[in-house]
Amino acid sequence: MKVALLLTVLLAGPVVSTEQDLYDRVEHGYADNNGVKIHYATIGSGPTVVMIHGFPDFWYGWRYQMEALANEYRIVAIDQRGYNLSDKPEGADNYAMPLLVSDVVAVIRSLGEGKVVIAGHDWGGMVAWQTAINVPEVVERLIILNLPHPRGLMRELSKGEEQAANSQYARNFQQEGAHEVFTPEALAGWVSNSAARALYIEAFKRSDFEAMLHYYKANYPRPPYTEDTSPLVKVQCPVLVIHGLEDQYLLAGALDRTWEWIDNDLTLVTIPGSGHFVQQDATEIVNRSILAWLNR
Repeated sequence: MKVALLLTVLLAGPVVSTEQDLYDRVEHGYADNNGVKIHYATIGSGPTVVMIHGFPDFWYGWRYQMEALANEYRIVAIDQRGYNLSDKPEGADNYAMPLLVSDVVAVIRSLGEGKVVIAGHDWGGMVAWQTAINVPEVVERLIILNLPHPRGLMRELSKGEEQAANSQYARNFQQEGAHEVFTPEALAGWVSNSAARALYIEAFKRSDFEAMLHYYKANYPRPPYTEDTSPLVKVQCPVLVIHGLEDQYLLAGALDRTWEWIDNDLTLVTIPGSGHFVQQDATEIVNRSILAWLNR
């Protein structure tokens, strides 16, 4: 049965900062994926939730959700390859989507798990979608933050309108040498909390800027954009999608018809006033939504 539930909610309440001590309280581990080490940070106990960050971020981007869920769940937040403490293989071919998916599977297997909840934001959201589509046997439930289903994104890009125009940044990132303008400080500029920003700068100093852009070179669609007409493989698990409506990079129009690509329940939460980093812009609403959905 497919159920599409659209919830539009308003930002409410102050955000309580907890990042000061989380960074020092997590446990660290590594999974090996064919010689590529993938770092992850864990906290809490209970059913496992694997969290996958996007660009430009690292495991710490999930800090508010890790705090909120740790009393009931074991949270495992990974550094994607190229970032922070994970390995950084050279060449765009090493960042193709099947390899990014296999990194997640390697982490799940290293934890001794069969099926887990997977949460992803931005590029982590794309990896999470593709894991659910291509390796459904490891995904119990799926949580996606600000990354439309791949077919929705392709549909909007193929229209040649607002989404195509707003994806100019991605086309810029696909150019050779685009990473050369980056600095750790500039990449961390979006982080509003000064203490957290300092940790981001240190993480980005350990990262590979060219590897970050290999995600775009290896996986982001290139013009001319065409709608995806390949055979559809529907997501089999329940899905929660949370989307900040002020995201200027991944527009909300791509969410339309998401339910057609899922053969299970879909819960869609849209948050006015929140941007691309919805898990930090609307912490309390995101946390309440995730907990209520997981515990329903």
